[in-house]
Amino acid sequence: MHLIRTETIIPASPQAVWNVLTDFGRYGDWNPLNLQVRGRAEAGTRAAMVFRNLAAGGEAVVRQTVRIVAAEPGRELAWSGHVPLIFAGRHGFLLTPQAGGTHVLHTEALGGLLPATWSKARIARDFTPAYEAVNRALAARVAALKEKPPTEPGA
Repeated sequence: MHLIRTETIIPASPQAVWNVLTDFGRYGDWNPLNLQVRGRAEAGTRAAMVFRNLAAGGEAVVRQTVRIVAAEPGRELAWSGHVPLIFAGRHGFLLTPQAGGTHVLHTEALGGLLPATWSKARIARDFTPAYEAVNRALAARVAALKEKPPTEPGA
């Protein structure tokens, strides 16, 4: 079992971060790893996801239906997916309020036969930077939405 663990501070409320994380229809606008998600951010539901295949250098994509396993507004979003015996993963975001913003703990637990062949060095080299890029993109998306004034109906 491997654990990818990244952290960031976003100068916005947990609710503002949650709103971006659960707007699945907009992932393609900002998320460099999870390129497309169709579904609802509700525990127990399934979502169709397209993501970069980091095990293949990030150029190829994987299409998988994942299960939303945690969806606590303003607090936690997580999904899990698997290919029997070959791969199992639980990808999650834990949001904690702190002075001036939100601490985001972004993780993925990887198991199965395929991840068992990966070294810790490979995880650090090929996977962790992609998760850190998601953190930066998430922060930028939250900031961009915070700066935009709401549009008036009919404008």
